[in-house]
Amino acid sequence: MEFKDYYKALGVERTASDEEIKKAFRRLARKHHPDLSKAADAPARMQELNEAYEVLRDKEKRAAYDRVGQGAQAGQSFQPPPGWDSGFEFSGGPGEFGDEADHSAFFEALFGAARRGAARGRPGRGFDPGQARRGQDHHAKIVIPLEDSFHGATRQLTLHSPEMDASGNVTLHERTLQVSIPKGIRAGQQLRLAGQGSAGFGDGPRGDLYLEVEFEPHARWRVDGRDLYCTLRVAPWEAALGAAVNVDLPDGTVEMTVPAGSQTGRKLRLRGRGIPGSPPGDLYVLLEVVLPPARDDKARAAYRKMAEDLAFDPRANLGADA
Repeated sequence: MEFKDYYKALGVERTASDEEIKKAFRRLARKHHPDLSKAADAPARMQELNEAYEVLRDKEKRAAYDRVGQGAQAGQSFQPPPGWDSGFEFSGGPGEFGDEADHSAFFEALFGAARRGAARGRPGRGFDPGQARRGQDHHAKIVIPLEDSFHGATRQLTLHSPEMDASGNVTLHERTLQVSIPKGIRAGQQLRLAGQGSAGFGDGPRGDLYLEVEFEPHARWRVDGRDLYCTLRVAPWEAALGAAVNVDLPDGTVEMTVPAGSQTGRKLRLRGRGIPGSPPGDLYVLLEVVLPPARDDKARAAYRKMAEDLAFDPRANLGADA
């Protein structure tokens, strides 16, 4: 995926004001709109302009784009770093993220989740400013340790929301919240914090804040829904003869039986030892047989004796199952 320079697309500086961005878009739209231009690339150019304007006219998306795109150049291979938008607040409802429009893969990678998860609460056309109305909901992604799902936790989280200063520049406002993480929460689930969204209109109540949960990457476990996957390293004699071994979990240790005659790649299942829930997930363990190093004479002698006593040829049946 290539990085898209939305400022370059509109021909403005990164410090451009809202008014400068609007003027640039209108000028280029008059030039490249398919109804006014006969150029073969007019539809594609207009789509590019619409996408750039959609991002840069919106203070939230512009601030997020500026943060993730620091130092990137147009056309460079680009992938948003994991968790880049963690703690970044978006607001708005259906339609504010251009649901009807076509977007590039770059736009979807940055704002697709925010667009799909845009919450309720935007005043519609014909809205009476004097009428009491509920405030907009906000939504943000948070990244938590996997262990929080096993034990539950209370986390102090810092969220960032863009605000316009007196000079018309976008700045990031920080706020800190104490958030209760319930035991058994899954990646993709949302936590609702009532009254933590935008202020209401008139005497209307505040909107809510929805926090979408993701887990931090873990060196040992991979998560799929409520199921956990890990690799367990075993010695050759444990795999050949069978053994009872301990497997560390986020909430303790469980003893697991390695069946005799196991090979690397064998998958074992422990029911109910995944993420807690009703029902809980399962734990899947992939075996990896690890050979002891032959670093000294004693170890090398043991390997030679094994070679003589077992007369084993690991390549004897190559192709037998083809």
